[in-house]
Amino acid sequence: MYQAKTPHVAKGILQAAPLPADALLIAEILELRVENEQLVQALASRAVIDQARGMVMALAPCSSERAWDLLVDVSQHCNVKLRDVAAALVASPNGVTLPEQIRRELRGAMRRLHAVDRR
Repeated sequence: MYQAKTPHVAKGILQAAPLPADALLIAEILELRVENEQLVQALASRAVIDQARGMVMALAPCSSERAWDLLVDVSQHCNVKLRDVAAALVASPNGVTLPEQIRRELRGAMRRLHAVDRR
C-alpha cells in the first residue's frame, strides 16, 4: 500500500496518472490520508491536554471550560501550540521545569481568572 506523506510526492503521482478520473481519485485519497494523520495526532494530544486541564482546574479552582480558556490563552500569548503547553504543564510535577515564558503567562492567566471571579 502506498503512503504519500508530502505534497511533493503526491504531485509526482498526480502527474503520472494517465486518466483525469484516476488523478482525482488519487488526490482525494491523499487528502484523506493527510486528514487521517492529523486526526491521529489530535487524538494523541487530547489526553495530555485533558490532563493539563484537570491540573488547572485543581490549581485555580475553576470549571473545565475556564481551564480550557486559560490554556488557550497561555498558548496564544506564548505562541506555542496548545498541546506543547499542556505537555510542559503535565511534565512539571515530574521534575521538568516549565519554560519561563509559559510559567509567566500561566501566572498571568491565573491572576486574570481570579480577577474575573472577584467581580
